[in-house]
Amino acid sequence: MALRGGGRWARLGSALRGRSSGPRDGGDTPQHRDLRAALRKIIDKEINPFVDKWEEEGQFPAHKVFKTLGQAGFLGVDKPTEYGGMGLDFSYNIAVAEELGNIRCGGIPMAIGVQAGMATPALTRFGSDELKKQFLAPTIAGDFVACLGISEPGAGSDVANIKTTAVRKGDEYVINGGKMWITSGSQADWMCLLANTSEGPPHRNKSLICLPMNLPGIHVAKKIDKLGMRSSDTAQIFFEDVKVPSKNLIGEEGKGFTYQMLQFQEERLWGVATVLTPLETIIQETIDYTRQRKVFDQSVLHNQTVHFRLAELATEVELLRSLLHRAVALYVEGNDVTKYASMAKLKAGRLAREVTDSCLQFWGGMGFTSEVLVSRFYRDLRLMSIGGGTDETMLSIICKYMEILPSK
Repeated sequence: MALRGGGRWARLGSALRGRSSGPRDGGDTPQHRDLRAALRKIIDKEINPFVDKWEEEGQFPAHKVFKTLGQAGFLGVDKPTEYGGMGLDFSYNIAVAEELGNIRCGGIPMAIGVQAGMATPALTRFGSDELKKQFLAPTIAGDFVACLGISEPGAGSDVANIKTTAVRKGDEYVINGGKMWITSGSQADWMCLLANTSEGPPHRNKSLICLPMNLPGIHVAKKIDKLGMRSSDTAQIFFEDVKVPSKNLIGEEGKGFTYQMLQFQEERLWGVATVLTPLETIIQETIDYTRQRKVFDQSVLHNQTVHFRLAELATEVELLRSLLHRAVALYVEGNDVTKYASMAKLKAGRLAREVTDSCLQFWGGMGFTSEVLVSRFYRDLRLMSIGGGTDETMLSIICKYMEILPSK
């Protein structure tokens, strides 16, 4: 077992692999629960006591938090043991994502998701051994902070339309362009960059490159001030004649679009998993508050429209969990789950809006203060509507897989 930190973490990881059940378990076996319980101790001790402070400051200390998580093995749950990972299947990664929902904000779980499940899947699957040692191993260990460079001012969900270029000159790529909405961008040590490496068709002219963020010509233009996800820094970044060794190419040149589409499957499943626990928490806290909040001499919860609505929302969250676990089980077995991941992402985004808005109303004026969690999640979880693809993008993908789009 290559778990960092040794001792009980190493024993936990090897025990989980030894007792690992099949993917049809739905990600809720005793082994999954053991992993979640270990992570919960870190969340309660090392993260949640400081969340309010980090939200106020507009940034959490990524290197410090990731080092703690990396030493415990939680940044490489499904990564190979030879690079410091636990070597477990993807369902354990999703169990970790669900548990991260107990962090009392949305920004930190999102940044951890980029680190553990968005910037590294393609590198893990297609990268050279040299690249994995240089970038993957320290990312799993928490020594490096990673970011994902896909979105641009004119190309977010429309990945085929990115404009950043990486032109091959000898043994180097020369990069020009810019990226937008980069999670952890102002703290990152390296970026998994998607850029155009030729002038061919848009689905075959892109490549993924491991880009160190300390190279000349990389300019972090600004840290973006956002409505929500306050503790996660989000940057706009420009590249001006940035030179990176050609050996930093992940896999084959021109396969970047395909690699990124594969990364998106894991990203969307991770995003769905991280929203489940916060939605359950909001519903439960709303039940507790409306039980003691009195209007016209009776508790708000006593009104049938209120407790029926909360029951309906809880049902929707549980249905979303079932869809997620089905998609994860199929993915672990090696299936293409683009359709199911897109369905889950679509539903998660809409449910994030629906639950937070409905519950906020039941809190009355208190819901619009910064003193209650429902207010923070009202802002943070709505990013589920756009992060990893908008509703329109998800619907287009689903329609494609259902073969109901009109032919061109």
